[in-house]
Amino acid sequence: MPSVGNWNIQKLGGALLQFTNTVDEMESPDIVLDELHKITSSICQLNVLGAVMFPIRWGDWDARMAFVHNSVPKGWWQEYDELSRKYPGAALTLAQLTLAPFTMSEILRLLQPLGVERWPHELSLKYGMRDSLTCPVGGRWAIAYWSRQVLSSVMTPQARAILFMGATFAAIRLHKLVEFHSERLGEGRRPLTPRELAVLRLASVGYPVRETAQMLGLGEETVRSHFKKAQDKLAVHSRVHAVAQALRRHLIP
Repeated sequence: MPSVGNWNIQKLGGALLQFTNTVDEMESPDIVLDELHKITSSICQLNVLGAVMFPIRWGDWDARMAFVHNSVPKGWWQEYDELSRKYPGAALTLAQLTLAPFTMSEILRLLQPLGVERWPHELSLKYGMRDSLTCPVGGRWAIAYWSRQVLSSVMTPQARAILFMGATFAAIRLHKLVEFHSERLGEGRRPLTPRELAVLRLASVGYPVRETAQMLGLGEETVRSHFKKAQDKLAVHSRVHAVAQALRRHLIP
């Protein structure tokens, strides 16, 4: 059977094909990522890093949804999450703008980032994560793997395509699970009223309280009251977070 280093390509392809046939039966994001990890880690020592659903509006990082696998070294995600809000970096941009998988080592070689732009690579090295493979799916999702070795030395184009296939089916299932839970929003809690949704919708496109009040034919204090009630229902503490949560949960377009 063809292999590169410890990578058995036929075994990897067969296992991920079986994964694609059973992924729709998996009932939570953690199960989806864990089953994918069991395959890649056992066959080619490639760990699942996690999955992220990008916000609809670029840069609205409070509205992204992330699932981090427990194989990731403890402490990495906390530092990564904080730094990525300040310096999104080339990888996040590429993941939203491209449809082809790429490795961190390829970004370093092709873009040659300098100074603060190198933080994703330096942070990964700090935690023993020497390289990663990011698989963008549909402009909304990215599934990432991580490795303790440089992937260009062990990963063939065939392996890259197989891993991308597994990531694509994982992302499709994750999206269905997220949509399911979004549709169930409101069960066991108070739903947002049409007026509360209206003020959040106008805030999401940049209208301040005064203009929102004028457009809806309401008083400014009434608009503020709608914001406060929406914040309470969404369990957030600011208007910005209320808008982000409403977008994340598909309550407003």
